[in-house]
Parts: sequence; structure tokens; C-alpha cells
Amino acid sequence: MRFTVIPLPQTVVHYCQVHQIAHIVISAGSRNAPLTNGFVENPYFKTYSVVDERAAAFFALGIAQQKKQPVALVCTSGSALLNYYPAVAEAYYSDIPLVVLSADRMPHRIDIGDGQTINQNGVFEPHLEGFTKLKPDVIHATQTLLDNPHQRLVPPQATPEQIAQIQEENQRHNEIEIDRILRRAIDNKGPVHLNIPMEEPLYQMTDTPLVFKKIDSSEQPLEAIDLEPFKKQWAKAERKMILIGTYPPDSRVSSCIQTLAKDPSVLILSEVNSNINGPGFIQSIDTLLAPLEQRDSTDFEKLQPELLLTFGGMIVSKKIKAFLRKYPAQQHWHIDSKKAYDTFYQLTEHIRSNPINVLEHLAGLPPAESGTYQMEILQLYNLFLQKGKAFLSRQPFSDLKVFECLQAALPKSIHLQLANSSTIRYAQLFPIDKTISVNCNRGTSGIDGSTATAVGAAVSNTAQTLLITGDLSFFYDINGLWNNYIPPSFRVIILNNGGGGIFRILPGDKDTDKYDTYFETIHQRNAKHLSKAFGFKYQKVDTMRGLRWRLRSFFKPSKRPKILEIRTPRTQNDVILQNYFKAMADKN
Repeated sequence: MRFTVIPLPQTVVHYCQVHQIAHIVISAGSRNAPLTNGFVENPYFKTYSVVDERAAAFFALGIAQQKKQPVALVCTSGSALLNYYPAVAEAYYSDIPLVVLSADRMPHRIDIGDGQTINQNGVFEPHLEGFTKLKPDVIHATQTLLDNPHQRLVPPQATPEQIAQIQEENQRHNEIEIDRILRRAIDNKGPVHLNIPMEEPLYQMTDTPLVFKKIDSSEQPLEAIDLEPFKKQWAKAERKMILIGTYPPDSRVSSCIQTLAKDPSVLILSEVNSNINGPGFIQSIDTLLAPLEQRDSTDFEKLQPELLLTFGGMIVSKKIKAFLRKYPAQQHWHIDSKKAYDTFYQLTEHIRSNPINVLEHLAGLPPAESGTYQMEILQLYNLFLQKGKAFLSRQPFSDLKVFECLQAALPKSIHLQLANSSTIRYAQLFPIDKTISVNCNRGTSGIDGSTATAVGAAVSNTAQTLLITGDLSFFYDINGLWNNYIPPSFRVIILNNGGGGIFRILPGDKDTDKYDTYFETIHQRNAKHLSKAFGFKYQKVDTMRGLRWRLRSFFKPSKRPKILEIRTPRTQNDVILQNYFKAMADKN
């Protein structure tokens, strides 16, 4: 095994191995050559080459999402680094550990007119769990350093002994800081950034590694929480609502929630990406709230909880946010070891704990002996579901009908990745088999990066991965397919309604030149030639009969990944969705 001769990048590689950061996503460049060589030469690491830095970052996010371990990103200097920012922000708000390793020029070469050079320190603030400014080596290319009139790293007339002393101090500083920042990524489950200045020459290697001293650092355990006051308040409340945001599959948490659902005073609201469902759950929040919006306020008052318990990440439903802000709970507890957002303007308790620790205590309490809260709301919800199903049976081909068909046809135990905008919102309206795991980039809820994230997830998940995406999201992130790691089992379903269909659902003057061009962004593109360019087998449908036929073989094993493009009627989708909610609200 060979090592870069430059101490700083060799140190970074060493501590990535110490902290078991095994997956490294590298984008091509020269300044990052010492890092690239260090990782590629070490058989411990699994390295990936992804040219487009924005796609590379989301690809890494997909791996980290599935592995639940940090994944490192390596890029060259300059604007290359800035392309990581969308994925860094997503990782920050989704609690996904990414380690950004950016190669940089020496500090005295910044802002003097050199190419591929920007001020890289702190560029991702405030969306980081940690950043450190590493000190450059002074024993590598020392003469180049001394010849530069701008440098302030060593005195111009420094002796070899002085240079060695400065290097020793810099090396110890760097070891401590690298170790600290990598621990921060692991402990805080979020993105960190190490900026790594290096001087040419960059490609030299050695058979002799550095010798590193042990660093003493101990983890700070979470303080024990006295849950007795919470248990007493929980038992006392007659209307308790549990609202679950984005959450990874967890059998223990799911078991606790199913136990709590047996309590008549507890109402469970989950979403498709909560990965928790069961009998007595409201799995489509908008199916409950959209019809209620069209009725009188007495039903809303019945739904208003005394105590709201939340855990997990971001909530998709805008309607539940609006409801709980207008009809707030007397108490809102959020369980999370790291952070609590005051989403509903009524946060009373941030319980700093892993959710399972609290849920097991609450599930162990005897259920209420009586109560109508859960029953009354579930009766309304089930009524709306029945009316909606009857309405859909009479409707023509549309986005809504497509999602009803898709979610009923999904194979068990696959891994589902959902793009944002209308895709995730339509997916919330229909049940999904409990064996299917679901992910969506809901940290920032952007359409950028959905495809690249899904590819990274497909590389890391042994189950077959399916991405359901909209047309704009797919075309926006087409470089997510530009890599050599896509497994033949990977599947993509594109709903192409000829533009940003979600904007037809939102308020605005539709069918005007301004609206068509700047909001809905109408287009006539399809994915046929792009599919061929990236080595996918392509199929297209525009009828329900055609969709059902294609789905019969779409998930079967193949030698190449597949794309199924579904063309739906642009001007009918929003009308059918709005009428769907009206039909459920009808009291006749």
C-alpha cells in the first residue's frame, strides 16, 4: 500500500479509516490528487468516481442515508466545492452525516488572481455540524514556500530546526482537529467540512506512512431524563395526537406506536416516509384534512388535541401544519436527541432523547379505559376514504389515478425513493405496503438531487430501488445518472405532465403566457433519448391499460436498469385532484 508524501492529506485519510468512514465519493481534479491517491491506494476504502460535484454530493447522501454512516466527498479547489451546497443543506436538515474534504490552494495564493481559487473557508455556514481550518504543511515544497513573498507560514530566514518545529505544531493541531470534526459528523449525524490546503507537487507517493499519536477524546453521554412527569401528563390527557415525520424503518418504534394506537385517547398520524403504519393509523393526513376544510369548524374542534407528541424529521403535509397552528395543542412535546423545531408555534417540551426510550415508557402505561377521540376521527377518515375510492373509480387517466395504480402494484420489500413537489404529495394519498421502505429528501424539500440520491441508495441497498419522480425533477437532475454504479435492478418511473404540475394546484392565474413560461414551465420533452444515452431500457405509456400492462414486467430482473415514462394530461390533473377532495367532503 502506498501513501501520499504530503502529511496533511495522509493524515485525513488515516483518520477517515480510524473512524470507519469507508465510502468515498471522488470528483475529478488535480488539486485533490493527494487525497484521491490516498483513498484509492488503500483497500479499506470503497471509492466512487462521480464527475458532477452536485450529483456526487447527492449520490453520497443516498449512500449515507442507507448505511446510516458518514460518507466522504472529495473535490478539487474553486467553484467545484460550491456545487456540494444543495446536498450539504439537505444533509444538515435531514441529519445525514456527510464529510466534505475540499482540496485548496495555500492561504497566500488566495485572492491574488490564481485560477480555480476562491475563499473556501466557511462556505457552507451555517449549514454544518462542524468546520475546521487546517494548517498547511511546511515541510512539503518548503523552498517554494520560502520563495513566495506573500506567505506568512514560516519566517523568511527560518532554519531547518524552526521549520521542523512549526510542522510538528501544525501536524498536532491538524490531527486533533480532524479527529474532532469526524467525531462531530458521527455523533451529531450531520455534515462537516475539512478544508485542506496543499502545495505542488501533488502526485508523489511513498511506501512509508506517518506515525500518529493517540488522541484522547471521550463521548459525552446524554443526560438521563426523568420521564415520570411526562408519564403522568400523558395518562391524564384525554385527546393525545402522535404525529410522525420523516423516519427510517425501525421495528421497535413501530411496535411501540402500534401499542399506543390501541389506546382510544390516542390518534396516530403518519406519512408515507414515516415508515410506520398499522391498523388504526391515519396514513393520509390530507385525506382527512382536505375534506374537513370544506365542512364546518366543529369537526376541526373535535380533532384538536390536548397533547401533541411529535418525533422524526420534516412534515410533508402543509394542511396539518396549518391546522395545528390554528387549533394548537395545550402541550407539544418533540422527542429528538439533537433538535426541536417549533413548527406549530406551541412547543412546550424538547425531550432530548432517542424516541424509542420515551415511546417504550409511554407504551408501557395502561391505556385509557374509555374515550371517543380516536374513534370519532377514524370514523370521519374512513368515510372520506370510501367516498374518495368511489370517486376515483369513475375518473379518467390522470396523475391521481396513476398513483393509485402504482402504490397498489409495488412489489413487497422494495426500497422506494420519492422526488419532491407533487410526487411526494400524491404519494401521501394512498396506502403502501408496510414491507416497503420509503425515503425522500425532505430536509430542504428541493427537486434537485432526487435522482442522484436514489442512485446512491440503490448502490447501498440490497433491495430493489425504485425512484418515482416528476418530469422537471428528472430533467433537472439528469447528471444523477452519470456514473458507472447503477445496478441493473434500478427502476425509474417518471410522471411527465408537461411541466410543473403542482403549480396548477396552487393559487395563480393559470393558462397565461406568464404562468405557462415562468411557473408551470410547459415543455414537450421526453426521456427516450436520455434513457438510451445512460444505458437504460425505456418504455412509455399514456393510458391506464398501458400502465397496468407495463407494470406486469417492469420490476422483473433485467440486464439493464429501466425507465418507465408515464404521460398524463397536463390540464386535467389539478381539476381531478380538487374534485377528489370535494367528493370526500360531500355529506350526501
